[in-house]
Amino acid sequence: MNAALYIVTCLTMLLCAVLLLRAYFVVQRRLLLWSALCFFGMTLSNLLVALDLIVLRNVDLYTWRLGSSALSMMLLLYGLIWESK
Repeated sequence: MNAALYIVTCLTMLLCAVLLLRAYFVVQRRLLLWSALCFFGMTLSNLLVALDLIVLRNVDLYTWRLGSSALSMMLLLYGLIWESK
């Protein structure tokens, strides 16, 4: 049951990232690009959660999970600051 939840969450984040990237190519607003990059990073983070808790139970990926989430949020924050000018 947990595996299905992790997979659905990862696929949802990936779908959001793809839709944001597609909208960026149509509209050419850079905030959409930064948002898409954030969602790609969060997809990676969710994938690492699934790998950490289900597949690789003996390997600790906690630092990598937090690092990818922090990098994703920093990308979005940078994009929000950049586009506010």
